[in-house]
Amino acid sequence: MRCILQIGALALLAAASAAQRPNVVLIMADDLGWGDLGVQGHPALHTPHLDQMAADGASFARFHAAAPVCSPTRASCLTGRHPYRADIPSANRGHLRRDEVSLQGLLKQAGYRTGHFGKWHLGTLTKTLVESNRGGPRGSAHYAPPWERGFDVCFSTEAKVPTFDPMKHPTTGEPYGTHYWTGPEQRATRGLEGDDSRVIMDRALPFVRECVADEAPFLCVVWLHAPHLPCVASEADRARYRDFGEQAQHYFGCITALDRQVGRLRRALDDLAVADETMIWFCSDNGPEGRDGKAPGSTGGLRGRKRSLYEGGTRVPAFAVWPGHIQAGVEVRTLACTSDYLPTLAGWLQLPLPTEHRLDGVDLRPALSAAARGETAPRQQAIGFESARMATWTSDRFKLVAHLKGQTKDHRALPPVDRVELFDLREDPQEQTNAAADHPDTVAAMRESLARWRASIR
Repeated sequence: MRCILQIGALALLAAASAAQRPNVVLIMADDLGWGDLGVQGHPALHTPHLDQMAADGASFARFHAAAPVCSPTRASCLTGRHPYRADIPSANRGHLRRDEVSLQGLLKQAGYRTGHFGKWHLGTLTKTLVESNRGGPRGSAHYAPPWERGFDVCFSTEAKVPTFDPMKHPTTGEPYGTHYWTGPEQRATRGLEGDDSRVIMDRALPFVRECVADEAPFLCVVWLHAPHLPCVASEADRARYRDFGEQAQHYFGCITALDRQVGRLRRALDDLAVADETMIWFCSDNGPEGRDGKAPGSTGGLRGRKRSLYEGGTRVPAFAVWPGHIQAGVEVRTLACTSDYLPTLAGWLQLPLPTEHRLDGVDLRPALSAAARGETAPRQQAIGFESARMATWTSDRFKLVAHLKGQTKDHRALPPVDRVELFDLREDPQEQTNAAADHPDTVAAMRESLARWRASIR
């Protein structure tokens, strides 16, 4: 059956016009909070290029990472599924399996060239060198590099690196212990100094230029490390924020450096005369690191941070630009998620959705069309989240938060619900008032839906 689907996809794409075969760029920041951009209302951050991206396309008012930590969200972006289904329940656990139907696999089958640049975090990248969190013989069972998961060109790290001079420990200057890999046991050794976002874009842009020169449509996944710890900025980028403490200077500075590379990418697409043929998506993988009031990352007033399933842990900035297809300056208020990337792009490219695996994402094109008319389309289905000792069921209006009894390392176990909260996100987006007592029927119905969904993802 899969072979028939692939042949059908190829035939559709071969007959499609250039407008139906857009280039696709997926950019993701790491630990960037809902309030961590100028366009998101931050009073100090200088992010003119991302602010302009929001003005040139659609901004999402209720866009969520599929998980409050890194690896699971990345899995959702590429599979369209909740990460428990893909056996990637948390950071540094599991790996992207060969049998997963992936976005890059679908596009590659349809004639696209595929490139991954930056943080991978969906498996180890070396079987020989002990490096990063799991690399080497100790993690060989989780060897799943992007070049064996549908990507033609790679410049990838297993996990985090410092956001300036990424190969060096920021305090000792010694080797950090994580490397950029380009193929089987092949490490990059040159051009690794300075701002890490620039180092990544230095590799992504030649891939884009080569694809354009060869008139080949491309998928370019750019997963930046900023502003994940160790968060380090250049002296020049820190200088703009000299009135803040040292930690905030580095945090704000590396976000400004990230923003500059988004601008650089968009200028390159303009220079190559393919901006109108390229859709760009931007988001973060989860909310900001650190304790509220103690760390510089901002949730914009939302409750919770990284590792939490309250809104501040998963609601993230998100924008989409495709001139002539996505109306400029619109705000999409429909509930959306990183799991929606695969079905949305498959819809635009007229690719049949996989039937082997159940998807959790939905096609966002109706939401974008409604936003262009000044309307808010209802989401086609609620979004379930589960991570550690929390599970939630979020609809257009209400969000049920279930606190789970106990904790197990096996995500396939089904911890029972201890207690629940209900929040009316229309009236209380900060999740300050538990409205469960006021809506007992809603609580009962959402508990039942959450229970069915939780059983299905194991």
